[in-house]
Amino acid sequence: MQKEIFRFVPFMYLSAALESIEKMPQTTFDEIVEKYVEINVAHPFKKGNGRSTRIWLDHMFKKELQKVVDWSQIDKEDYLLAMERSPIKDIEIKHLLKSALIEDTNSREVYMKGIDHSYYYEGYATFKTKEL
Repeated sequence: MQKEIFRFVPFMYLSAALESIEKMPQTTFDEIVEKYVEINVAHPFKKGNGRSTRIWLDHMFKKELQKVVDWSQIDKEDYLLAMERSPIKDIEIKHLLKSALIEDTNSREVYMKGIDHSYYYEGYATFKTKEL
């Protein structure tokens, strides 16, 4: 599979890639983001990978760092370009994510804004809880 010029792990290697990713540590900011980049490259689903992995990323940040991403602070184009380049150099995505980390981990509003932005990043605007 591929999205524009970005190629994902070929299906025949998906199982091995997912096993390898499962073994990656996820206790620090850098480890979590590095694992996030790898799961994006694995791309195990036909649709919904970005949305699913952003929810997973917030869960890991909340669990390990007691923080979540305020996705409304991250520009769509900056995010998409950083993710496209992240398998080669992850400094951009790390910078974007770190600058948007907040400690308001139990805010329903922050969580729902994150879902809205996740759909927005993927080109959807139908399911907004509020205007972006």
